[in-house]
Amino acid sequence: MVNPSTKVIPEISPAGVAVRPALPSHGLWYAVWRRFLRHRLALGGMMVLLVLILGTFIGPLLYQRPIDDIDFSVALRGPNLNQPMGTDDMGQDLLARVLYGGRVSIAVGLTSMLIAILVGTFIGSLAGYCGGGMDNVLMRFTDLFICLPQLPVLLLVIHLFRDPMRRLFNPELGTFLLIVAVIGGLRWMQTARLVRAAFLSLKEKEFVEAAVSIGASPGRLVMRHILPNALSPVIVAASLGVGQAILAESSLSFLGLGFPPDMPTWGRLLYDAKDYLDSAPHWAIFPGTMIFLAVLSINYVGDGLRDALDARKVL
Repeated sequence: MVNPSTKVIPEISPAGVAVRPALPSHGLWYAVWRRFLRHRLALGGMMVLLVLILGTFIGPLLYQRPIDDIDFSVALRGPNLNQPMGTDDMGQDLLARVLYGGRVSIAVGLTSMLIAILVGTFIGSLAGYCGGGMDNVLMRFTDLFICLPQLPVLLLVIHLFRDPMRRLFNPELGTFLLIVAVIGGLRWMQTARLVRAAFLSLKEKEFVEAAVSIGASPGRLVMRHILPNALSPVIVAASLGVGQAILAESSLSFLGLGFPPDMPTWGRLLYDAKDYLDSAPHWAIFPGTMIFLAVLSINYVGDGLRDALDARKVL
């Protein structure tokens, strides 16, 4: 039995029509999450991506096989119960190497895009907020980087600075820092243009003029009012850029300019397998499939975020 005191009494409009009480708002990000959940491909991509991330970070704890255990008696063996992904030319377990290499490939993609997002957001916000000569100089600087052929520049920088970085740090850390710095340093231009366009539009809005009228400082104006409203295209660009960064690292490793052989990234595994495509195709199929699934799922997530963050979408 319902207590009458708990009943919701509808409001009565001046015309005598009952009006349903307004439901409480859950905020912008709740609405974005609801729209994202309606995007089936994006939801499936997010699930696949989570499985890959959890598999690469937790998998080695469950599948405790050494990645450098050499046994020539089982070299180039196909998938079997003992080695689910088979072995390479030295009898090393491919599943253990794929799980370990996934950590490095995903870390390269995330770190390099974090660098690109930070640099692009800083340059784009500075150009969009200051305008005038500052905007012109920064955008011409951005155009200069856009005109650079990325793959040849990437190969040249890696070839010139790989050995000094390895001597300065250890071979693995030096190569990692160099690759993420170069990939991130060549992929910030799109973010800078998106942020600049958003700043040019937002700084003319009424809420920004109201903040200026009450004496908000430029720093507070940017950090509290303009930048949070300009993050939607940045989030989409970042999600799509992670997949591109993973492909760039895989291309470098496939060309022999990436990580050393004792750090089996997915691209390095493909490079090592290129001479055995006829006799041991499984060696290339499994790391190639990991790259394919990672990039495809990240692209689907990016598409879902783009639709969910679109202000024209109906809640």
